[in-house]
Amino acid sequence: MGAARTSGGSVFLVEDEVMIRMMVADMLEELGYRVVGEAGDIGEAMKLAQSAEFDLAILDVNVNGKVISPVAELIAARNLPFIFATGYGSSGLPAEYRDRPALQKPFQIETLARVIEQALNRTAA
Repeated sequence: MGAARTSGGSVFLVEDEVMIRMMVADMLEELGYRVVGEAGDIGEAMKLAQSAEFDLAILDVNVNGKVISPVAELIAARNLPFIFATGYGSSGLPAEYRDRPALQKPFQIETLARVIEQALNRTAA
């Protein structure tokens, strides 16, 4: 049984592990999303968070040993939804963002689809 297709949209993806970033991008495309920006380090992520046009961001919490908070702040200031991806559980999330949707790594495509829906519904509410 395949994953349910979503309505699509554009996604900004921040992940320092290239293979994980490629896998998540493939999952997103399978769900009907278009990855419009990818970053593997905080500096690149900061630039794209300010300038790229996207509907949703998926942010690795720890990018090359640096916490993603500055990028999350930029996206929150733009009033755009974002999801954290972490291998550390909810306690690994930046304290000010523990109410945001999070994916526990590793995750399956069905979980990704469900958390994206939560994030988008949170913004619409």
